[in-house]
Amino acid sequence: MGKFKPVVIVTRKLPDVVETRMRELFDARLNTDDKPMSPSELVAAAQQADVLVPTVTDRIDASILSQAGPNLKLIANYGNGVDNIDVGTATQRGISVTNTPGVLTEDTADMTMALILAVPRRLVHGIAAVEDGEWKGWSPTWMLGHRINGKRLGIIGMGRIGQAVARRAKAFGMQIHYHNRRRVPQGVEEELEATYWESLDQMLARMDVISVHCPHTPATYHLLSARRLKLLRPEAYVVNTARGEVIDENALARMIEAEEIAGAGLDVFEHEPAVNPKLVKSDRVVLLPHMGSATIEGRIDMGEKVIINIKTFADGHRPPDRVLPSML
Repeated sequence: MGKFKPVVIVTRKLPDVVETRMRELFDARLNTDDKPMSPSELVAAAQQADVLVPTVTDRIDASILSQAGPNLKLIANYGNGVDNIDVGTATQRGISVTNTPGVLTEDTADMTMALILAVPRRLVHGIAAVEDGEWKGWSPTWMLGHRINGKRLGIIGMGRIGQAVARRAKAFGMQIHYHNRRRVPQGVEEELEATYWESLDQMLARMDVISVHCPHTPATYHLLSARRLKLLRPEAYVVNTARGEVIDENALARMIEAEEIAGAGLDVFEHEPAVNPKLVKSDRVVLLPHMGSATIEGRIDMGEKVIINIKTFADGHRPPDRVLPSML
């Protein structure tokens, strides 16, 4: 008699190598069309699955979980953030939740650094000028931006990604400042030559670039509120590769339009895939379609994490990347 294979329902298409391995190990039901599941389809999946593998755009809330079948015991999220899942309700119903931490650190940090460079140096505008035939040759005063060497970078959230960004920015000659729930170890501060600010407000008022690297939780929703955004200097830039909900997007758009903030580099949005029209029209904003972690290597690493969590759970052990409500 063959070994029992748990029914694993995957909500979106994953890299072929990941899907193939899932089929080998589990009774995996794949989404080959790669169309987002509707709420009713998510309910059906939750009723049939032993393990549900959603992505960060699938909202697994209390209404979905209340209709889950008795066999659903694990939600193995394909992503680091779990703000798309009601972890508290899942835990109450005896459903474990896992994520994929660590594997996207370098990719997201690379994209953050790209935005930190692209916005002040007007890279997107330069590309557009060449493509549109506007470039008529070198000029001493045309397409001027700002250097980042010597500028102060304020990092909100000094976890894995925040520290990886700090290392890159330090190599570019930036001065590292940070605000975090807890101060990082002294050795990390010394390595990064980082200045800690207990007060976020005080840090915001003094920085040239603000980079967001905290998760979206009830406590961080609109952490950069209209009030806090007004603390920024008119020459400051805002970069966000974390979660769009951390920033009051409407307030940010209004302030950029009014030239109260120099500009922004955004890979995530409050209501994505919708983007505030004022941001789209602005020539002082670089907008990316949530691609901070979009590398082939990163996506495969995420899949391998998911597989390890499912396999460990199916073997009767605690999965290595279990998320508890107390961790959020």
